[in-house]
Amino acid sequence: MAKHRHKRETNARIPKPIQVAGSVAVMATVSAVSLGVLTANPRTDDLLVASSSTASTSISAAAATEGPVERTDIVSRSKSRLEGRQAARKAAEREERQEQRATLVAIKRADTKMWTTEELNLWSGPEKDAQKLGLLDDLEKVLLTGRKDNGRVEVVVNGKSRWVSAGYFAESKPKPEPAEPEEPTLGGACTNGSAVSGQPNILEVHRAVCAAFPEITSYGTYRGDGEHAQGIAIDIMVTGERGWQVANFLRDNYSALGISYIIFSQNIWSVDRGGEGWRGMSDRGSTTANHYDHVHVTTY
Repeated sequence: MAKHRHKRETNARIPKPIQVAGSVAVMATVSAVSLGVLTANPRTDDLLVASSSTASTSISAAAATEGPVERTDIVSRSKSRLEGRQAARKAAEREERQEQRATLVAIKRADTKMWTTEELNLWSGPEKDAQKLGLLDDLEKVLLTGRKDNGRVEVVVNGKSRWVSAGYFAESKPKPEPAEPEEPTLGGACTNGSAVSGQPNILEVHRAVCAAFPEITSYGTYRGDGEHAQGIAIDIMVTGERGWQVANFLRDNYSALGISYIIFSQNIWSVDRGGEGWRGMSDRGSTTANHYDHVHVTTY
């Protein structure tokens, strides 16, 4: 039995040549419209060109106006700074020349001579940052110009201007301070002719004192009592400040001389209590008994 079938209808297709013709028609329409607009407004391009030209001209004019002004300002400022530096340099040079002339005049007119009382540093000027140029000895007679500044005074050294600290000059030559006496030492020879007898350490004590204090010539060793009878004690006949010099000299050299203890001016020093220094003693009545007129030394 035959079945009825319906064939599906496909979409209608437009032939390709027709599509191309449609595109050409659209382009033609657009071109015509554009041509009509351009024809109806013949000055539009002119206006656009004129506007662009005006804007470009304005920008160029502004740039031309601003550019030279800025360069001129820069050149002007640079010139001002240069002129300022040149003026400052000329002023400094002028001031230096004036100072040199003043220094020469001060040196030429200087007529005051004084003595230095201390060793002084020599400076190139009175300023705090002046250069140190050497030393001026004490007890030196120098020429002063009379100029003072910043705690310093100007002096003339070898015809040149120098500056030193003020306050260390005297009109007359100061007397040199006496040299301090040298500390007595061991090892010298006894040359004053004095002699003692006793144990070896007593002989060493005598020789040391005789060499260090040659003006002392009186000593006592043997006598009939105590340590003196044993030959281990000696009395050195000296008083006052010189006596203390002898006593301290022996204490400083106790080990080399074999000393056990020392007595002077009612004071005692002993090896076994050496850390206590000199210790006071009770009064024994007389100058000799209290050891004011001699230094007593007991040895081992």
